[in-house]
Amino acid sequence: MHESHDDGGRAALTSFEPGAGRLAPRSVAASDARVLDLDGSWSFRLAGGLRDVTQGIAEPSFDDSAWDRVSVPGCWQLQGLRDAGGELLPRGQARYGVPAYTNVIYPFPIDPPAVPDENPTGEYRRWFELEDLGSSSWTLRFEGVDSHATVWLNGVQLGWSTGSRLATEFDATPALREGRNLLAVRVSQWSASSYLEDQDMWWVSGIFRSVRLLERPAGGIGDHHVMADFDHTTGEGVLRVVTDVPATVDVPELGVEGLPAGEELRIAGASPWTAETPRLYDVVIRSEGETLSVRVGFRTVRVVDGVITVNGAPIRFRGVNRHEWHPDTGRTLSEDVLRADVLLMKRHNVNAVRTSHYPPDARFLDLCDELGLWVIDECDLETHGFELVGWQGNPSADPRWRTAYLDRMERTVERDKNHPSVIIWSLGNESGVGDNLRAMAEWVHDRDPSRLVHYEGDFDSSYVDVYSRMYPDHAETELIGQGADARTNDATADAHRRGLPMLLCEYAHAMGNGPGGLTEYEALFDRYERLHGGFVWEWIDHGIRQVDREGREFFAYGGDFGEPVHDGNFIADGLLFPDRTPSPGLLEYAAVIAPVRVGFVDGAGGLTVRIENRHDVIDTAGLRFLWTVELDGRAEESGELDVPVVAARDVSEALLPSPAIPPPGSRRVVTVRVVIAQPTPALPEGHEIAVGQHVVTGPPVPARVGAARPQRDEDGWRIDRATFDHSGDLTALGSLVLQGPRLDVWRAPTDNDRGWLGHDRAWQELGLDRLLHRVDEVDVVGDELVVSSTTLAAGTDAGFRTTTSWRSTGDALALRLRVVPIGQWSMRGPRNPDGSASRRPVYVPRIGLWFGLPAGVASVDWLGLGPGESYRDSRDGVRVGAWRASVTELQTPYLKPQENGLRSEVWSAAVRWDDGTTLRLAHDTPFGFAVRPWSSTALAAAAHPTDLQPGATTHLTLDFAHHGLGSNSCGPDATPAHRLHAHELEREIRIAVDGEGR
Repeated sequence: MHESHDDGGRAALTSFEPGAGRLAPRSVAASDARVLDLDGSWSFRLAGGLRDVTQGIAEPSFDDSAWDRVSVPGCWQLQGLRDAGGELLPRGQARYGVPAYTNVIYPFPIDPPAVPDENPTGEYRRWFELEDLGSSSWTLRFEGVDSHATVWLNGVQLGWSTGSRLATEFDATPALREGRNLLAVRVSQWSASSYLEDQDMWWVSGIFRSVRLLERPAGGIGDHHVMADFDHTTGEGVLRVVTDVPATVDVPELGVEGLPAGEELRIAGASPWTAETPRLYDVVIRSEGETLSVRVGFRTVRVVDGVITVNGAPIRFRGVNRHEWHPDTGRTLSEDVLRADVLLMKRHNVNAVRTSHYPPDARFLDLCDELGLWVIDECDLETHGFELVGWQGNPSADPRWRTAYLDRMERTVERDKNHPSVIIWSLGNESGVGDNLRAMAEWVHDRDPSRLVHYEGDFDSSYVDVYSRMYPDHAETELIGQGADARTNDATADAHRRGLPMLLCEYAHAMGNGPGGLTEYEALFDRYERLHGGFVWEWIDHGIRQVDREGREFFAYGGDFGEPVHDGNFIADGLLFPDRTPSPGLLEYAAVIAPVRVGFVDGAGGLTVRIENRHDVIDTAGLRFLWTVELDGRAEESGELDVPVVAARDVSEALLPSPAIPPPGSRRVVTVRVVIAQPTPALPEGHEIAVGQHVVTGPPVPARVGAARPQRDEDGWRIDRATFDHSGDLTALGSLVLQGPRLDVWRAPTDNDRGWLGHDRAWQELGLDRLLHRVDEVDVVGDELVVSSTTLAAGTDAGFRTTTSWRSTGDALALRLRVVPIGQWSMRGPRNPDGSASRRPVYVPRIGLWFGLPAGVASVDWLGLGPGESYRDSRDGVRVGAWRASVTELQTPYLKPQENGLRSEVWSAAVRWDDGTTLRLAHDTPFGFAVRPWSSTALAAAAHPTDLQPGATTHLTLDFAHHGLGSNSCGPDATPAHRLHAHELEREIRIAVDGEGR
């Protein structure tokens, strides 16, 4: 039986209040009181809305045997993508509705506090046994329910609550029985609170965090607040623990026993907690009825002269924004996954997390305490969708929402107040401006003056302790560092803001191939003390694992589930792929933010190695500096550098013999690797945290003389073993059949190319993806075959005149390319004030050559930057060496296919087939290459990697110049130094073939 309507439920769903019947928020800890874990298999039914909910759901007599079973915690949409046996259903099939992704736009009308009648509602039931209630009280605790939950125990309604990613407690005592008990929960996807939860993520629902029944014995500790400061001037820890009942405090390791709760104690010899030295002490809090075990870190956060300090030392944030996500379970994460995230961060030099845009699973903060990460703990708040209606009706400025705003902030702070890793509270994200935000800040300042308050959305910053911005470009960031940025309207607020420390709460949008420009940002953070670094957006791609009709796995993004409103693959903007494989962007970030920097100066006395310790707190005593010398990738010498211990934020030097000049055409590379000598819980012995290289290049290869001249024949032309058709196309080199070359000035657009500036649209307007090639002349000039051609697209005059000159060097074929731009490299822009047409420059994606090779390439060897891809503004995460990879390994499987896989700064490469045929490429001037089993056109057209299928041609691109990546999918374009303008260019490369298999 289903109810036809539910007036009481409707009133709660559209209430401005955050809940009813709930207990006051508090902090919980490991206790000797009993805990009943209610996670596991629950009965479940999905209703379409209030008109369809089940009558009598809360009654023990109700028969739910026909209902499905789901796991709690879990998101019902994600669980519905699998069959009852746990196998993925084919794409397009789902049992419990589908996930939906939007960035800003609400997936329902903006008509607060109303919600649609079509309101998916999950109904949950769970029987549990409890013996010996005794005289204790009992608390039912939900760690997270999205978005509106009404709770019954044994038919008695305990209350209702909102605030999806916040803990909620109810008093279960009056309804609890000894023996068998029934817990029923009705969860509505949409409620008034959904207007406060527009956080650029998948809209998924359910009881997605754990549920527990907690014994509250008589005399037990209801709440506790541990204040553990560190006085860096005396080296003392300052401990004060506040409880709601009389209690005593023990810190056995520090000799503290029986300290009365509420009293302050200064403790000599306490070691401080920092993200680099996460020193925790076990603290025992005893009351008459309960004993708590808490892990405590001593640290003090202050702003001194506009600089954030911890324990008296300034700190730098090398951070990430972290949504909680798993491709199979959504926002439900196991402890193994939580630990994996923290370890991945630590092992890629990340030292800080902003919990975008809600408090994380509490176990994550435990791990941040244990392993060491600075945390900006953000409240569960975002109203970004109101921007689309000019912020009309924005809850931040509506006093009817004040209680809900304060409730969310209070529940954030009270749950997480005892974590030493949390050093900044954030009010929320992209919620406009309004007095409700100010009220939150005032409440936090009063409740917890030991931490700083952050909010980015109000540029006046009058009620916060840090100035925060999203995605300013490098030029504006430098102006902020200089104090020369634009003023805000309120002079008093502007003066306050200019005295605050500054951080980039979001920057370097890590969507698809990128981000570029990290090195330039880091240089600004180094230059200006006020700039405390930032947090890359974001940690992980929020793909959802799916299978296509052929059973091939891929990761879905917005629109893949038929959502009528969605934001496509904007959800795939992380440093990790959904399966938590590090992307090239993470490797780049790890190198740019490395806590030790290695530089070189070659002088008369030898090679000086400059070691800069960029840690904020620790010295280099726990590190080793290992060096090698390689000639074209072959090891020659190795050893360990004797480096004096370098203090935090200090520099030292050591000396190596200057490397000898290598033979012609060779490179001798000195590499210094910085590795962990003394393992920590997060970093194993031998783990590399930084690397520096010094490259010495040999003289050019002498030009060979007496080589064969081009010869004309009935099919075209010949130069030694190379054959050309009448148009001057290279058709074969030895036994290897070739196509091309063709001038290649296009790339399959990256997500950054599709960004605000619309490079992809400009390239399409100029027709760079549909170029036509015309051969103007083929002639022999001296010992060279010279092919002159023009490359243009229909409807435009922008293109290149190209001269391709071929000659034999005896053992190879030398190709010299010269390109000269022609026409207007600009696109139509908005009308000027006088009515005339404006135009803006169009950058060139790349300048290179395309060759078509036979299919079946087995591998590529190269000497240059590797092993991963690299681009002109993203190349710190690779190094010079000799590398080998299969064609599959050369591809980067971005969730939405795009330009990828370029290997740059290459001196030589060998493309190999299984039969022994090898195409060799080399020159003294470095070049780039990409080898793909599909064309750039196919790459640009594909929605998912499974759309790409190898064809009969292997596509080789030789790259001589390339436009930078930037992060314009949401951030700035490539910096001016990394923009590729149409310009005259001349390059040369040597090509040879070994083997006769083809």
